[in-house]
Amino acid sequence: MYESPNSLEDLCLDTICDNILIYVKLDHTNAGKRYKFADPDLFLFKELSEKLLGKFLEKNILCDALMFIFSEKNTKLSTVKLKNCKVTQNGLEILKQHKILDLECVNLKNVCIGNIIDCLNEHSIRNMTNVNFAKCSFIDVQRHSLMVKITQFKNLRSLNLAYTELNQHCLNMICEDLKLLEKLDISGTGTGIKDLSPLRQLLNLTSLAISDLSQSANYVSTLTHLSTLRHLDVSVFNEKLDHLTTSNVVKLLDDVTTLPHLVSLDVSGWRDFIPTETLLKYVETHPKLEFLGIVLTDCTFDSLFSSTNQWPNLTIAGLGNENQIKVTLKKYRERSNYVQKALYHLFQLTNLSPDARPDMFNLVLPVMAAHSNKFGVQMAATACLYNLTRGDLSKKIHPKSLSRGVNLTLYAMECFPDEFQLQKNSLLTLCSDTILQEINFDRFRCAKLVLDALCTFEDVNMNRMAVAICSILAAKVSTEETSELGARPVYMRKLLAMVQNRVESGVSDITLKFTLSALWNLTDESAATCTVFLEQGGAYLFLKVLKTFKDDSAIETKVLGLLNNIAEVVKLRHSLMMDPLMNELFVLLKSENIDVSYFAAGIVAHLASDGAEQWTVGSHTREEMLGELKNAVSQWKVPDSEMVAYRSFRPFFSLLRIEMDYQVQLWAVWAIHHVCTKNPKRYCVMLQDENGHLLLSDLINYTDSHPDIKSISSQILETVAGHV
Repeated sequence: MYESPNSLEDLCLDTICDNILIYVKLDHTNAGKRYKFADPDLFLFKELSEKLLGKFLEKNILCDALMFIFSEKNTKLSTVKLKNCKVTQNGLEILKQHKILDLECVNLKNVCIGNIIDCLNEHSIRNMTNVNFAKCSFIDVQRHSLMVKITQFKNLRSLNLAYTELNQHCLNMICEDLKLLEKLDISGTGTGIKDLSPLRQLLNLTSLAISDLSQSANYVSTLTHLSTLRHLDVSVFNEKLDHLTTSNVVKLLDDVTTLPHLVSLDVSGWRDFIPTETLLKYVETHPKLEFLGIVLTDCTFDSLFSSTNQWPNLTIAGLGNENQIKVTLKKYRERSNYVQKALYHLFQLTNLSPDARPDMFNLVLPVMAAHSNKFGVQMAATACLYNLTRGDLSKKIHPKSLSRGVNLTLYAMECFPDEFQLQKNSLLTLCSDTILQEINFDRFRCAKLVLDALCTFEDVNMNRMAVAICSILAAKVSTEETSELGARPVYMRKLLAMVQNRVESGVSDITLKFTLSALWNLTDESAATCTVFLEQGGAYLFLKVLKTFKDDSAIETKVLGLLNNIAEVVKLRHSLMMDPLMNELFVLLKSENIDVSYFAAGIVAHLASDGAEQWTVGSHTREEMLGELKNAVSQWKVPDSEMVAYRSFRPFFSLLRIEMDYQVQLWAVWAIHHVCTKNPKRYCVMLQDENGHLLLSDLINYTDSHPDIKSISSQILETVAGHV
């Protein structure tokens, strides 16, 4: 892998978050639900306290009750960053116990800005240097707006009030009272800001963001006056441009003598308003520029800016080349229209590219997570993920990143279940051996979503991918989960309908084989799934499959494997007592393919184990079939590799009773001996844990046991002894 493993510190923080109730306990007070550390003497130093708070936020588990573990007795906070979480004023009260210098509360919907400020102590208010209240509200639940509180931060160097209800009066007060401000973001404050001229009072201002404010009065004259500016953002994100005939930004750029010390300039979003020549001249006359934002402008595709060699010392965010796209995805993560376009162009760049790009993959994930409810973003992102993981490319991406990518893909499938192309993109990504076999994710959730997609859309390629994915996942989820999936009639009907289609057409393709594998794995040790299979006519259909695709050993093996699963369920065995099926088994027992013969023998062994009274078929007697069973097992040569996988040996135990027919016992001990010798690490422990070795000992010690049974049972126990 090209990435280093996670640090021990990060792994520890993940473990704490994933098992948080081990490390905290409820603090039983009259002040509502609050947690405290289980160890009252525990203390986390500042960096660790802040990282733990950040990890809570990342894992979306931060709440008021959990905020209270950050008491001054146990933790120390100086920098607090909260975003998109549900904390209220109640949880934020804990901040009074800390000396906060850097506070970011972004998009908090359950507490207003005034109440956040009320949760800070005098030291914090007096010494705070950075405050970010972007996308928060000044208006409290009583519809009161106390903007004046913002002017208490006399030591403030950086203030972000983007996309708040900031008005002209408050801006005037900020510019009069907060003279130390060096960085100010009032983007998107809409019609509340009529006039930018108060900004002239901020003599130390080096960074100004006024995105979506291009119609404010004194725009050009004010910016021209701010000669100390190093960073200027005059981009467009939400603002409607259709009614504009000219642009204040163009007027600003026309005067190349303005803002001579600019280091970064962002004019993104201005579409065709900014002539390439105007921007080019401005950039050429500002040699200190290190960053230029031109996303969603016509300039981005002009060779003067998209040429990689034109500006070696200038970082450009745009859509014109790979580097521009990478910068765009990093810088504008929160702007859905920007990243959607960037992802579209990234898809074009990576389409059919033979090179692994884990760097690009890791740029897609954050923007995908940030806009989970934006269909356009998710559509483009799922397409990019497929491009970046197809074939062997996924092997070059760190497993943790791949896991996150899968989880984001599953969430997109959940959010947009009726969108054909998005679902298809998702299946294309998921249909990967590396992902399905090696990466950690919720396989049950994935299998359910894939089956939902299979039932929703009629598409040949989607059908093939869906059953391929399910054929693998069904073997990797718990028996309880396979039962939950397989016992849903809508899923079973769809899978059986796909088999029926192939029977009618006589076509034996990869889709049929994947479908049969999926059904085989879904019925494994799941009586509920086996029952639904029979109720939907599966047994008669599978009999047709055997007749239609005679001598196709791959199909015969899968069909017999599933019927073997049904035969393991005592209450369902009568459903297999059919003369036509017994005729097929009589022939298939003699198959030269050991897989076919093995599963045919398994069905016969289970059906015969119920005794002569339950043998209701007339085409072949029980004794006749037991004789064929013995002949088949006796002729098998041990295969080179593991022929079958079992979740448990319990279905064999009824076949190992000392009074059971020797032929039935023979098949069971042969099967156990086979898997224990081919995969002793897995199966010897399983046999011991399930007490199967005791039944084998009983067979060895029983006087009337057949010598072959005793011999094979002894070999199994010797193998177990050497590996347990």
